[in-house]
Amino acid sequence: MSEEQMVGLVQGALAERGITDEVLAAGQFNPRGHSGGMFAGGLAGSEAGGLAGEAGEAVGLGLGSIAGMRAADARSGLPSSMLIGVSATMVYGFAAATRRSEPTSLVFQIPRAGLTVKVHQRVNVRVLELIENASDARVELEGNRLPITHSKDVIHILGNTGPNSQTGGPG
Repeated sequence: MSEEQMVGLVQGALAERGITDEVLAAGQFNPRGHSGGMFAGGLAGSEAGGLAGEAGEAVGLGLGSIAGMRAADARSGLPSSMLIGVSATMVYGFAAATRRSEPTSLVFQIPRAGLTVKVHQRVNVRVLELIENASDARVELEGNRLPITHSKDVIHILGNTGPNSQTGGPG
């Protein structure tokens, strides 16, 4: 799916809520810890299932991965899959089952003024932290490195926000 189609989905969701704002970029994100939870759950499930042989190990890997991912998502308090839209003045987060799905609930709406953006590069994801300066409230997301998610486009737009932007290296 093209970024333009994701922008269109977020733009439509805003219009349905009576919000007139122009979305500049949109991408698919998960709560921070989503991928790590999947990895850790898969390891634990594989070990536990391995007690029943090779087939048990394979089943344990699959079930453990799903359980670990869902546990990490539940801990975050955010939906497991979101479309994030960025305008010149706001960052919008919508629950969306997939990157092709119509967004459902508006999870957050954060003004870009007074927002610090931090990006941490990981092996298979980019971690995006949105920190409201006045309250130190944060939204922590991870965007997959696969180009089809367009998370890099969102990070690029947010990275051009001026003095309150920081990109972190491997750490």
